[in-house]
Amino acid sequence: MTAKLFPCRSCGAKVEFAPGAGTLKCPYCGASNEIPRSAEDIVELDFHAFLAEASAKAETMEASAATCPSCGATSSVEAHTTLSHCPFCGTQLMVKAQPHRFIKPKALLPFAVTQQDAWVRFRAWLKKLWFAPGTLKAFARASDSLKGMYIPYWTYDANTTSHYLGERGDDYTVSESYQTKDNQGRTVTRTRQVVKTRWTPASGVVWNDFDDVLVLASASLPRAQTERLEPWDLKNLAPYQDEYVSGFGAEAYQVDLKDGFDRAKEIMDVAIRSSICADIGGDHQKIHSVKTRHDNITFKHILLPIWISAYRYRNKVYRFIINGRTGEVQGERPWSKMKIALFVMAIIAVAVILFKVLQ
Repeated sequence: MTAKLFPCRSCGAKVEFAPGAGTLKCPYCGASNEIPRSAEDIVELDFHAFLAEASAKAETMEASAATCPSCGATSSVEAHTTLSHCPFCGTQLMVKAQPHRFIKPKALLPFAVTQQDAWVRFRAWLKKLWFAPGTLKAFARASDSLKGMYIPYWTYDANTTSHYLGERGDDYTVSESYQTKDNQGRTVTRTRQVVKTRWTPASGVVWNDFDDVLVLASASLPRAQTERLEPWDLKNLAPYQDEYVSGFGAEAYQVDLKDGFDRAKEIMDVAIRSSICADIGGDHQKIHSVKTRHDNITFKHILLPIWISAYRYRNKVYRFIINGRTGEVQGERPWSKMKIALFVMAIIAVAVILFKVLQ
């Protein structure tokens, strides 16, 4: 979401953040500018206080951004420029950047994977795709098909108290008689050990502490796909500085703070239910009801780095995303019906030839 330009100390050209190097590098003369270390702490904000009164006083920043009319993503661009393609859906655009005001992120993870490394991983992933359209490989060779973007997230901390009602199941074995046929066909009676479960009522309280529950604040990317990019090394978050975003795009959040916490509660509930099952004990557990109170809720707005490519095939968008810290690749793959049909026809042809040869 940067609106600042940083000049090269040697030639005056615009410098860009160099992934992995932690410096601003000039793409023209190769000179590096050091990024001053921020003395600012990454502070968690009180959730309820922010919703009640602080949102109007939140620290904001203004940046030039363009909104895609197709997928709705709002991406930062340099002032007075035009976004030619949406990085999230590949739609051809002629959208002029306009001033937008955003709640300023508190922290980010700087890019560690370079574009060259991302290309290597992306192409290796593509080679594993059977029956992919031939145009996909040509698309992957395009120099501008892989973009570096910072994606918005919320993180939430909370202490939870959960009252539950359920049942505990304890296994036990009993001897059971049954009739069967022996080797001579005679009916005989035999016994076997059968496992049964004794269910008893269970109730109790469990307490959980949650730290940095991560929630995607973008509506432009498939949630399941981005969650497979995890884990993120959130312990290495750096205080937000415009220098880290220089040369990259950033998406504005589309999921607001309150809706983000609704998703965080769903994530917490999975861990809470696991705690309840451990508290019930036994061999099996049934949970009939859970009432959870969330206390000491805090949050922060952060940006995480991805390399993204959006490919259109038969009027459908396929997105490929790469974790800008670890290089993990995830994507939605297209299928070529023509290649599949030719493959099936080839199998049928081989089967017919073998059938005739073996006759």
